[in-house]
Amino acid sequence: MNIDILGLEAFLAIAQHGRFHKAARALHITQTALTRRLQNFEEGLGVALVERTTRSVALTRLGTAFLPQARRLVAELTAALVEMQETGRAQRGDVVIACVPTVGVQYLPRIIQEYAELHPGNRIEILDHSSSGVTEAILRREAEFGINIAGPRHPELVSEPLLEDRFVLICREDHALARRRRVAWRQLAAHPLVFVGTASGNRSLLDAALTGPRPGLRARYEVQRSSTAVGLVAAGVAPAIVPQLAVQTGAHPSLRVVSLVDPVVSRTLVLVSRKGAELSPAARALFDLVRGRR
Repeated sequence: MNIDILGLEAFLAIAQHGRFHKAARALHITQTALTRRLQNFEEGLGVALVERTTRSVALTRLGTAFLPQARRLVAELTAALVEMQETGRAQRGDVVIACVPTVGVQYLPRIIQEYAELHPGNRIEILDHSSSGVTEAILRREAEFGINIAGPRHPELVSEPLLEDRFVLICREDHALARRRRVAWRQLAAHPLVFVGTASGNRSLLDAALTGPRPGLRARYEVQRSSTAVGLVAAGVAPAIVPQLAVQTGAHPSLRVVSLVDPVVSRTLVLVSRKGAELSPAARALFDLVRGRR
């Protein structure tokens, strides 16, 4: 059956005010229109809800029993509509995004903090994956959008560049290279290093930029996440090559960041979403904040 919202509204107004003319005035309609709405509502239900005499208006037994349910229905509908309206204004909602782990170290936290101040009722879930994992999460609709390392174009995804992130050398302050402002890649040949493993999207990028699989570099330790490399360096195991965003300012006072040159190697971070996807209002608000940081 069709839900007669106008009839339900008329019934509740009559029950509240006890007079047709008062109920009509409260709904800003004529008394004739109110009577017609109630009649249509009763006919649709097949029962009488209101007893009308020349002097009084009273609910029937069925009307009295139905009144609490009617009020509850309207309250629930009103709450649902308010929630939907607030969601449409990006005031409420859950957002799931995917990103490569280093994005969550320095770049994303400031944006998340700004978003939380604008939309304090929203919940954000961050899926920190490898670059291939970010792509899969977006394609499987586990995340509405993501921040990834630029790579081959996928026919179902669209991307736009956000920033360039240079690869740097990090070493502890007591290392021989710690006082250097910049170091050429060839000068690293004499030092054992922590290097990115094959499961990371950074590996193929570095191999291509250095013309082959790390010529002359002594990759004694391999890791899949830059956070692990930072921990090894802080413990004095060996220097590491990581994206600059992986080094959180002030987190490890004993670490030094040295620029790598000849060549300068960087990766492009991109904002990725499904082609033709309609982001939820809450996700669109976060997406636009990220895009605004380009």
